[in-house]
Amino acid sequence: MLVHPSPGNPRLILRFGYSYTPSFALCILAIVLFAISCLGHLLQLVRYKTWFFSPLALACFLETVGYIFRSLSSKNDPYHIIWFVVQYFMIVVAPVFVSASIYVCINRLITWAKSVGYVLDQWWLAPKLILWGFVTVDVLTTILQIAGAALIGSSQSNQKDPTTGNNILLAGLAIQSVSFTIFLTVLTLFRFALFKHPERSAAVRTKDWFISALAIASLLVYLRTLFRLAETAQGLFSHLSIHEVYFGTLEFAPVVLAVWILAVWHPGRWLPYSTDAISDTSPTAGVESSVGREKPVAIV
Repeated sequence: MLVHPSPGNPRLILRFGYSYTPSFALCILAIVLFAISCLGHLLQLVRYKTWFFSPLALACFLETVGYIFRSLSSKNDPYHIIWFVVQYFMIVVAPVFVSASIYVCINRLITWAKSVGYVLDQWWLAPKLILWGFVTVDVLTTILQIAGAALIGSSQSNQKDPTTGNNILLAGLAIQSVSFTIFLTVLTLFRFALFKHPERSAAVRTKDWFISALAIASLLVYLRTLFRLAETAQGLFSHLSIHEVYFGTLEFAPVVLAVWILAVWHPGRWLPYSTDAISDTSPTAGVESSVGREKPVAIV
């Protein structure tokens, strides 16, 4: 049911955070899927000792908590401002940790490519630049999004205009969208560059499934970010914000698919446990021996 705020009804003014009654069925589905994925990622963290992938387990946990509070809003009291703020904060912030995990994976993929003979001397393929550059942007944009979300929540509880908070949130999402567009470009160039040299195709094929899964997960996160950007840009009571079907298909679905894809194609089965041991522990060690100690291949 769509409910608009009304100057004569303070409780409806508080309600404008949702503008509809959240679907309880969607909340339960999200809680179950994110909780299972969180458990799966935690088990694989311990099994493969891929501590660099911890942010993804944290993202699943945050999503689970967020949808628990959203279910409380749906089932018990949709006007409870604290429940709204908590679910909003958790669901907005969680995908940032998914992105961070993806950045770490591409960092290690580039390190692996160097270990099997590729010469990656382009500045934009420097592992540290990719990792810390994009993570830094994500941290800054997350701070902006948290600040914006906090101001929106504060404005709602005090029955004030949340435009300022919305604009801060919009700025964070806009910068994050541009940053992730650049990252997708780097990932695409890296993937195509690997397949340009058939002399290393045997080594590349051992990582093809994982690279493809990583690319799909990245696109899903990107889709979710673009949706949030469009929704925030339209402002409160926009078409996107007052119809939960968009939330379900463009917020919930992309994120849950991304974390499940990265659970099935977990980096622990495809990447070395540590960059120091990359040559010894990589599944491509045997492949590298079969192709011989060839002259390093330069990616141009």
